[in-house]
Amino acid sequence: MSTKEAVAGDSGDATPMPEQDVTPIELFFDLVFVFAFTQVTGFLVDHLTWTGMIRGAALFAALWWAWVTYSWLTGAVPAEERLPARLVILTAMSAMLIVALAVPDAFGDDGVLFGVAYFVVRALHVVLYAVATPPETHDAVLRAAPGFLGGPAFLVVAGLFDGPLAGGLWIAALAIDYGIVLVRGVEGFHVNVGHFVERHRLVLIIALGESLIAIGVGAEGLPLSTDVVLAALFGIALIIALWWLYFDYVVLAAEQTLAAASGHDQTRMARDSYSYIHLLMVGSIIFIALGIEQTLAHVSEPLGTVAAAALFGGAALYLLGHNAFRYRDHRNISLERLIVTIIALMLTPLAVQVPAIVALGGITMLFIGLAAYETVRNEHRHKFRTS
Repeated sequence: MSTKEAVAGDSGDATPMPEQDVTPIELFFDLVFVFAFTQVTGFLVDHLTWTGMIRGAALFAALWWAWVTYSWLTGAVPAEERLPARLVILTAMSAMLIVALAVPDAFGDDGVLFGVAYFVVRALHVVLYAVATPPETHDAVLRAAPGFLGGPAFLVVAGLFDGPLAGGLWIAALAIDYGIVLVRGVEGFHVNVGHFVERHRLVLIIALGESLIAIGVGAEGLPLSTDVVLAALFGIALIIALWWLYFDYVVLAAEQTLAAASGHDQTRMARDSYSYIHLLMVGSIIFIALGIEQTLAHVSEPLGTVAAAALFGGAALYLLGHNAFRYRDHRNISLERLIVTIIALMLTPLAVQVPAIVALGGITMLFIGLAAYETVRNEHRHKFRTS
């Protein structure tokens, strides 16, 4: 079966869907998430506390789930070809811009604005899904609608309060939103495998691009001394290693596995491996970006505890996400990536004792070494099998 075919329907029978490439309107829609991810990193920079990290993670989780729901939608609805669908997507994009603008003060004066704009984004998704998809998908959307709308509605209410009550409402909102498709299932939704995987490849590149922006933000206004230039090179080398570790093996094997699945197994795998587990990988890159930005801003000083935890903990979370991805699809893990995950966590206390450039250089060399080892090993295995 081609990787651009999908299996759908409540019966579980294999019904090939037409091939569909990622469209210009989807790429255009994703641009607002570039800004939104940058806003989350900016929020973290301005709130370098443990509470700030938790709130930043919650903000990213909300933004991620908005992107996820539309990634499923645009795989099922040809928005590029239908004028009403195109207008809905562009309206949602406009509302998403307001969400992103409200991120810096989403837990303060702009809380209600954030919640209302976010609710509009999610409501437009449900409406378009319900009116423009086949009957079985229409029923699936209505089954999930209480969570898809109830979670965002809680965020509107959360904007009216502060302190523990607001935090509790945020937890409830995310739990309802993420939990609805786990409790009620994804039967009836459609997966166009090639399109679906490509969308997630692109959003991971968006997150990596945000890390590149973090290098520029961290170096802004600084003289380009040897330390600053070296730190910038460490930063981009780490970003390259993150890219390499994902695209050299993980995504290729996962696409083949998803394409080989059928019926309900395929949609559940798509939900678990991409909608849920990619949250760990893409979210971890946001925290790594924070660590890189803080290194450039304080290149000769030790990183603070929170910044060091963001850099090294984010790196560990990235590899943990890879292993969760691999285990869900193949029921095995990479021992090498697990070992590097543990090493990254163990090095975190040391990172607050040495200059930031040394800490960044250390985690960069660790990830380059992992990528190089896996590449050489895989090339050796390939030559052995073909000889």
